[in-house]
Formats: sequence, C-alpha cells, structure tokens
Amino acid sequence: MAGSGKGTCTAYISEKYGVPLIHFGNMVYEEVQRRGLDNVRDEKFVREDMRKQEGPAVLAVHVARKATEALANGANGAVLDGLYSWSEYKYLRSVFGDKLIVIAVAAPRAERYRRVIARKDSHRTYTAAEQIEERDIAEIEGLEKGGPIAFADYTIVNAGTPEDLLKQLDATLQEIGFSQ
Repeated sequence: MAGSGKGTCTAYISEKYGVPLIHFGNMVYEEVQRRGLDNVRDEKFVREDMRKQEGPAVLAVHVARKATEALANGANGAVLDGLYSWSEYKYLRSVFGDKLIVIAVAAPRAERYRRVIARKDSHRTYTAAEQIEERDIAEIEGLEKGGPIAFADYTIVNAGTPEDLLKQLDATLQEIGFSQ
C-alpha cells in the first residue's frame, strides 16, 4: 500500500545487487507520453483505459517483457515495483513460476498516511488521510490489491526507521538466497 516503504526496498535491492528496477507505474507514464497527454492529469484515465483495452494484467505483461529482456541480457534477476492486482500476480506467476518471489512491505496505516502526506511526489499530492484512505479502498476493491499481499512469499513490517527496514530486507534476501 502507499507509504509502506516498497519504493525504498526496491531501490535498495536494485542498487545493492545491480539488478534492473522495473516500475509498473512507468508502463502507464510511457503510454501517457505516447498518447501526448499530461502525466498528472491523465495518468488515471490512461491506466484504466489500458486495463479496459488490454485486460487487467496489462501492466504485468509489459513488466514481464522488460524483465525477460533484462534476464536474457545477463541480469541476475530484476526488481519489479508496484505489483497491485491479483490478475497481475497470476500473470507473473504464469510467466516466471517459482522464480517469482514476492516480498510484501506492510506498515501501520497511520504511519503510511503520515509518510505519504510528508513526501514530495511528482505525480500525486495528498494533504489528508481521508484522501489516502480513498485510494487504499479503491485499490483494494477495484484492483484486488490484497491478493498479492496475502500471497506474498515474505512479509516485512516497516514500523521503524528506514535503516530498520533495510536490515529486515537484508535478512529476508539472505533467507531467499539472493546474492550479487
């Protein structure tokens, strides 16, 4: 969910282990630009239109293609940031099988809301917890976002400092056997 710390984790893995970082959301922004539209104003419309035109797993299809290309070019894995829906999860599982490892990053709701309000995001600005709650509900109900979180192979609870989060992530990666 927004503000959980997943972006911190994916950036860290990509940098520390030298693997490509592939954002689901970038697939939408690339399409917004291809259509000559505005990233802020038109992002939601384009995302929904992509799903309507190409199916609910459309972003996972694009992400899987980029990850497959990276692996074919010698990458030792790829970090996928922004797995939101059950359809996306099922598609990625069908492509990558047991090689797909999902790490859910969770945080207490009040802490997530505080983080989201405090951060500077170039695409969205939230000023109240109610706005983030609306987003949470829309993602849970509309995208079935809970499925990938519930089915995650590992879960990290981010209730402390960024340093605490990264220590938990390192321990999880060690348990998985992920190395450089």
